[in-house]
Amino acid sequence: MDDYKIWIKRAHNSLALAKVKKTDEICYEDLCYNAQQAVEKGLKALLIYFGENISRSLKTHDLFVLLKSLEQYVVVPDDMLDAAVLTEYATDTRYPGDYEEVSEQSYQDE
Repeated sequence: MDDYKIWIKRAHNSLALAKVKKTDEICYEDLCYNAQQAVEKGLKALLIYFGENISRSLKTHDLFVLLKSLEQYVVVPDDMLDAAVLTEYATDTRYPGDYEEVSEQSYQDE
C-alpha cells in the first residue's frame, strides 16, 4: 500500500474516533484531539502524495503550516485555513493541564 493511503486510512480512523458519542468517561478535549489528528493525517497524506519527504517537512502538528505547505501543489481555499484552529488540540489539551475545559458547544463549532 502506498504511504499516502496508509495516512488516509489513519485519518479516517481518527475522524471516526472524533465522532464517538460523548459519555461521562469521554472528554470533549479527546474528541477534539482526534478531530485535529484526522485533519493533520489527511493533510500529511496529501503532502506525501505530492512527493513530500515525511521526515523533512512533516514533523509538525501545526495545521496552518501543513496547509501552507500544500499551497505549493494545489489551491487551498481560504475557508480550509479555518481548520488551523484545531492545532491547539494537538498540543494544549492533549494531556491534562492548565486550560479551560472544552464545552459541547466548542466541540460542535470546531
